[in-house]
Amino acid sequence: MTQADVLILGGGLVGATLGTALAAHGLTAIIVDPADPAVTLAAGFDGRASAVASASHRMLDAIGVGQALARQGCAIRHIRVSDGLAPGKLDFIPDDNDGALGTMYENKLLRRVLYEAATTAAGVDLRMKTRADTVVRDAAGVRASLSDGSVVSAPLLIAAEGRNSPTREAAGITVARWQYDHAAIIGAFHHARSHENVAYEIFYSAGPFALLPLPDDAIGHRSAIVWTVKAADAAGMLKLGDRGFLAEAEKRMGGFLGALSHASPRASYPLGFHHAAHITGERLALVGDAAHGIHPIAGQGLNLGFRDVATLVEVLVEGKRLGLDLGDAQLLKRYERWRGLDTFMTAAATDTLTRLFGVPGRTASAVRRFGISTVDRIAPLKGRFMSEARGESGDLPKLLQGMTA
Repeated sequence: MTQADVLILGGGLVGATLGTALAAHGLTAIIVDPADPAVTLAAGFDGRASAVASASHRMLDAIGVGQALARQGCAIRHIRVSDGLAPGKLDFIPDDNDGALGTMYENKLLRRVLYEAATTAAGVDLRMKTRADTVVRDAAGVRASLSDGSVVSAPLLIAAEGRNSPTREAAGITVARWQYDHAAIIGAFHHARSHENVAYEIFYSAGPFALLPLPDDAIGHRSAIVWTVKAADAAGMLKLGDRGFLAEAEKRMGGFLGALSHASPRASYPLGFHHAAHITGERLALVGDAAHGIHPIAGQGLNLGFRDVATLVEVLVEGKRLGLDLGDAQLLKRYERWRGLDTFMTAAATDTLTRLFGVPGRTASAVRRFGISTVDRIAPLKGRFMSEARGESGDLPKLLQGMTA
């Protein structure tokens, strides 16, 4: 039987980061994931891009991952929010000495870098193309029989399996969930004018239209797109040829980045909300989408998972130093209390924004534009929003401050 400090089910972005972060502090982790790396690391597997907040990036730097990402992302130095293309906007522009609000990375890059980090970390036993056939959690610890015929054990089980986590369901943890009448069309394209490191969030009644800056390539200027449409319209949008798709995108943009070209392959996924009533159980902790899933309206989904990682690592490292059982209920309660308010407030805020900006009609639009313009003139309030965007609000774990725990 192979033993480790933790058993992590799920080796995606959050699970791989967690295992690597624990290994950087001298703890051991067994990561089990049924996915085939030949598939998940292929160039066409995940066409999304993610905004990594500045605090999250400090954690990646602290655990030795940041160097592999250097000069491959695009800094977000300005966020502009507007209600359609009507007058009125809200600009988030940090002072020069405050640094960028975050960095855009293509998910395929993040997946490869984090997979390689977990594969090479001395304290990580990464088992891909492997399932946990049976898992037992009791007072003695956690034991799992794997599909490769081996048996592994640890004091703590961590579920990082995504929004449909079977471990969460098996534990009987209640989840509040609902579907929005929305689907996200994701992809990328080139444009004639430089984005100048600006991320745009343009709200329409059908949903937000987000343009996210990517690094230039041999062809020219690029941006990723997260285009929220009515769920019934998603299939039709995907059937559009490149010319038709780019023409529709240019309409939503008003041409401010010039002519669009070279559309990437596009994909669509339904949008929903879920929030677990508890993120811990007997010798169990949930992280990432296994614990919470939100609308991409604010680009905070992955960062919530990274904040879970930073918090849980600090709790477990301190527990290990004190000689505590890593599955101790009091230790897990500390993790739940620390993460509870942040995840709830972020989830509630994104849900409220989604509903507020989805109200149709000229009157509703006028009220939103007035609110946007008002916030734009109140420096302290804008500063608070920028702190949230950077992931720097609240009681930050050491990793999010750039320090090891």
